[in-house]
Amino acid sequence: MSFLSATLARVKPSPTIAVTTKAKELRAAGKDVIGLGAGEPDFDTPDNVKAAAKAAIDRGETKYTAVDGLPELKQAICDKFKRDNGLDYTPAQVSVGAGGKQILYNALMATLNPGDEVIIPAPYWVSYPDMVLLAGGEPVFVAAGIETGFKLTPEALEAAITPKTKWFIFNSPSNPTGAGYSRDELKALTDVLMRHPHVWVMSDDMYEHLVYGDFEFTTPAQVEPGLYDRTLTCNGVSKAYAMTGWRIGYAAGPEELIGAMRKIQSQSTSNPSSIAQWAALEALTGPQDFIPVNNATFQRRRDMVVDLLNAAEGITCPVPEGAFYVYPSIAGCIGKTSHGGVKIEDDEAFATALLEEMGVAVVFGAAFGLSPNFRVSYATSDENLKEACRRIQEFCAALT
Repeated sequence: MSFLSATLARVKPSPTIAVTTKAKELRAAGKDVIGLGAGEPDFDTPDNVKAAAKAAIDRGETKYTAVDGLPELKQAICDKFKRDNGLDYTPAQVSVGAGGKQILYNALMATLNPGDEVIIPAPYWVSYPDMVLLAGGEPVFVAAGIETGFKLTPEALEAAITPKTKWFIFNSPSNPTGAGYSRDELKALTDVLMRHPHVWVMSDDMYEHLVYGDFEFTTPAQVEPGLYDRTLTCNGVSKAYAMTGWRIGYAAGPEELIGAMRKIQSQSTSNPSSIAQWAALEALTGPQDFIPVNNATFQRRRDMVVDLLNAAEGITCPVPEGAFYVYPSIAGCIGKTSHGGVKIEDDEAFATALLEEMGVAVVFGAAFGLSPNFRVSYATSDENLKEACRRIQEFCAALT
């Protein structure tokens, strides 16, 4: 018998981390590689947040905190939900974890039994299905393709629900597509969920503040108050506040669920970093004026990347509503052969050849559950983006 748990055979390492690691290795070996795989802003953490962390260290805030968050931070999170989303929560309804990923994982571990189903629209963030599998559940994928703007339709959601469905995972704006649901589009989905009271909603709102143009962000419990008692609204400081490495995520929901998540965390990691919590408190309560400034940069990059990729032969790139990703289709490239002799049979072959022949690292669409596509993160410099897109154009032009 293997020494390792059989559960591990159900999951795979994160493909996005693998691509970023591969790009770094090639760069360290002296190769000219532009990495477009990282899911983190290239902006620095705001100075006031860094100063708050340093002040916390100087005050000696270096001891254990409450298992799932400082009281001060939990109150700030309640205030944030009220201010930004019109949702009323008490600190007892809030959980703080070491990143958004731990929050989602704790909730799934605390609720899933063997055979429980979790509906996940595809394309999806790569970790959703593997976390479901680790927790003993069964992911149920529902395609939301380019023809619907990478958004799940109410009809598709309705058809996927069974008596075994326990959770519906919702992510807007989306990783990997950047697609954001309008209030009316979200209301159509919540109308379906109201007909199925056994289905809970896990809303991953990590990209809430990264939206562009006149798009208005909304979250399920805000759009449909009837879902409040069976919704876990998840968020964090990683993306909007450029704090990916600080590892602070949070969620609010029913007290029973939050208590179960606390129990999981108490026997795994215990509290998140005390210093990072004080930094997150400053992020949520301090000046927010840098967010629209950063967003203007992201929107300009988005528009540039969309234009340049749509100029590449065989590529179709929709305009996303938010986040910092685009998810172009390479349907027009499938079946062709690269200049280096690689047959482009699927998006993984496309991404591999693009990296080896042109030095551009992207994440292939199959990793996110929908092909033939690839994900580009435009959270990098204009110079890198222009050169990467030029290389992609050159690569596509050479396909025969």
